[in-house]
Amino acid sequence: MIKVICVGKIKEKFYKEGVKEYEKRLSKYTKIQIIEVNDEKEEIALKKESENIMKHINDKDYVITLEIDGKSLSSVEFAEKLDKTLMVNSNIAFVIGGSYGLGNEVKQRSDYQLSFSKLTFPHQLFRVMFLEQLYRCFKINNKETYHK
Repeated sequence: MIKVICVGKIKEKFYKEGVKEYEKRLSKYTKIQIIEVNDEKEEIALKKESENIMKHINDKDYVITLEIDGKSLSSVEFAEKLDKTLMVNSNIAFVIGGSYGLGNEVKQRSDYQLSFSKLTFPHQLFRVMFLEQLYRCFKINNKETYHK
């Protein structure tokens, strides 16, 4: 099972539709659960968001945090990483932080830090981008054609 733990909620209809489309596509390959935790006010954001995120992480979860300073992978390398991880860990939790990043507690719990880019993306758009790449990983690992 794959969990995607995200800070903040999707508001725009077109982003919601994108998320639903990739959830549907991914359901062919894996059980996926998207968990949204509230984004918090600036003064307490990281501490409170970390507490809310940690409530959804189990001891058996292999945690991959999405961090700007994480390791950059190509789509093929990401697919290989996902495949190797799923062979050993049946539960993966991906964590997408909020506007202020991720708190230390979440970073310390992380088993792998992944970066999609040094660029900054809106969180709603990034969620759709992430799910598309996750779907691409399953297509690659199943040797199925998918656009480039």
